[in-house]
Amino acid sequence: MDSEQKEQNPAPVSAAPAEPSEHTVSGISLVMEQPEEQQSEDDSKQNNVKSILSTIAVLVIAPLIAIFLTAFVFQSYEVDGPSMETTLQNRDRLIVLKLPKTVSKITRKPYIPKRADIIIFNLDEGAIGKRQLVKRVIALPGERITIKDSKVTVYNEENPNGFNPDSAPYGSVIKYTSGDIDLVVPEGSIFVCGDNRPNSLDSRAFGPVPLDDVVGRLGLRVYPFNKGQSF
Repeated sequence: MDSEQKEQNPAPVSAAPAEPSEHTVSGISLVMEQPEEQQSEDDSKQNNVKSILSTIAVLVIAPLIAIFLTAFVFQSYEVDGPSMETTLQNRDRLIVLKLPKTVSKITRKPYIPKRADIIIFNLDEGAIGKRQLVKRVIALPGERITIKDSKVTVYNEENPNGFNPDSAPYGSVIKYTSGDIDLVVPEGSIFVCGDNRPNSLDSRAFGPVPLDDVVGRLGLRVYPFNKGQSF
């Protein structure tokens, strides 16, 4: 019986692992490579997306930069009228510097242009509204200015006996100055005139200009090209 049972219940046999055939790979994760054509197509799509995003960024950012520069750094203007002849002519294209005024706002200090600077400022004409004019600075805050017998005289601490501001080089284009004025320029204001004195609406008519109304000073004339000039 015992021998029969042994034959019917053979002892377990531990079989040796079968050797993998040349087509069997065990314990390795295979990554299938994309065909070169498909990979090239994917790269092309990514490049197209990047190009579109770059274009959108430029279209959005460029106008913002332009607005910032125009509002706070510099702006292009065109002369309209003869009031600054012959220094400036009608339709001259100008670059006006706004940065000094911007810095003054940031530092909370008043921006006071220099005497003889050509400036752009806002003039409030009441019911008509506001417009921008281009004129030359003649007298500064606290100075006394007189105009009599076609002669302009400015009095200050450095020149108690007065001096003629038009003796500067620009004065060669000024023939005479009409008006009869004797006033002290208020603090926070300046007195301005056009170089074409017989044909200029300026402080002789509307009084001193508040510094808060100054937009900026003339930096360059860029057109006509043959008359390009820095100021």
